[in-house]
Amino acid sequence: MSMGTKKGIEIDAHSILSMDATSTAKAIKEGNLSCYDVVNAYREHTIQINPIINAMVEDRYEPAIREAREKDKQRDGADKGPLFGVPISVKEAFHVAGMKTTGGVVHRKHLVAREDAAVVRKLKEAGAIIIGKTNTPMLCFCQETDNKLYGRTNNPWDVTRTAGGSSGGEGALLGAGGAAAGIGSDIGGSIRLPSHFNGVVGFKPGKYQVSEEGHFPVHGHPLKERMSGVGPMGKSVRDIELMYQVMTDQPAQKHSLNNVEIAILPADTGIPLSPKTKGVLHMMERFLSQTLSVNRTVPPYFADSAQLWQEMMSVDGGKEMKQLAFNTDRPNVFASFTKEMLTKHTPVHLYLSWALIGAKLFQPSAARLSKIKAVMEQGDATLANYLSHRLLVFPVYHTGAPKHGNVYREIFSIRKTFLHYMPYVAYANVWGLPSLTIPVSTDENGLPIGVQIMSKNGNEDLLFQLGSMLEVHFRGYVRCTRSDA
Repeated sequence: MSMGTKKGIEIDAHSILSMDATSTAKAIKEGNLSCYDVVNAYREHTIQINPIINAMVEDRYEPAIREAREKDKQRDGADKGPLFGVPISVKEAFHVAGMKTTGGVVHRKHLVAREDAAVVRKLKEAGAIIIGKTNTPMLCFCQETDNKLYGRTNNPWDVTRTAGGSSGGEGALLGAGGAAAGIGSDIGGSIRLPSHFNGVVGFKPGKYQVSEEGHFPVHGHPLKERMSGVGPMGKSVRDIELMYQVMTDQPAQKHSLNNVEIAILPADTGIPLSPKTKGVLHMMERFLSQTLSVNRTVPPYFADSAQLWQEMMSVDGGKEMKQLAFNTDRPNVFASFTKEMLTKHTPVHLYLSWALIGAKLFQPSAARLSKIKAVMEQGDATLANYLSHRLLVFPVYHTGAPKHGNVYREIFSIRKTFLHYMPYVAYANVWGLPSLTIPVSTDENGLPIGVQIMSKNGNEDLLFQLGSMLEVHFRGYVRCTRSDA
């Protein structure tokens, strides 16, 4: 289907689906696309693909179409914002006025938000149109996306494989071209794993850089708050940079890549890494060494990151999550887990009940908690200096997207296998670092492989510069068409 415009340039619907948010906004501003054409193209596409991937759990197509038509009447006037008319999807965890915020919890299925989350409000003020909300695991408490209310989200590249979590619905929808861009949240790889598995660009901001007002659930403990980040997901690094500037109150600081060192994690750290991913890191080293200062090194505290992450996530023994998950004053997590294992007919998903058991098992003692706080204070000072003129390049996960259930089994094992599989993503969470994930290659199954670039707060411009270099030279975002009906 081709779409005529007032300038006579025709852009078909499939081209719209592959355009990033920046080029979409530009086409609308220049009159080469109408807001209605763009929103309707995404609406029709998502209606086709969503039954296959189950990424969008609540749409707002009718209001979005109305808003698009209204914006088309306005666009000949003054500048309406950098995202004017751009269709955005939103992780279910964020309040959108008039839409549900359930956390995938059955007894919350009728709860409707009255106000927008802070980031949703800012994106709307920048001209974006919200087209729907995307799936998460229960209470965003797992790195795979499945819950008892909305079901499981599938990876568009291979529906037998995970989309990741907890922003898995967002990653799957964007990977399939179901929105121009979106927003997620990340306390344990929850933006970066879905970005890596689905082949999209994602950014976890550093600690305290973006407001979490209107996010459900709330991370009530300071040790959890420092690990969490609300950030953009999309199709290009320039989109991520634009959206981040809309979402944050921190002004961008400009730097030169010529003044920094690129530290790529060695492939032989003793934790799992697929041969293909090792090859990707070697390719990156060869490419970047042509123009920049590059070495292979393990940064401070890397070996401790997974253990610290697990203890910090378990700081309250899962008390807050347990109260939210069970619609009773006296829940029995062990009984719920056993019943779910046997019958699959409880309101609490197996992933969450086992994670809650783990939170109780790994809850740090008062003495250990005191030590963790001391380590945080010392580590923050050490890394502020270490990362002053340095960027880190890490894998995101040891493989491309595994079959459904494998990530859960690898991370939530009683054998503490999280120590082998979480360090890559846990590092940025524990130390509150900004981390940008870019698709750079594919694995032996044709599934996307991403890498993440990290540094300290204030070095975001350097992350975007390096990310743009990698995006141009390597793979970048490629819309998945395997699930197109």
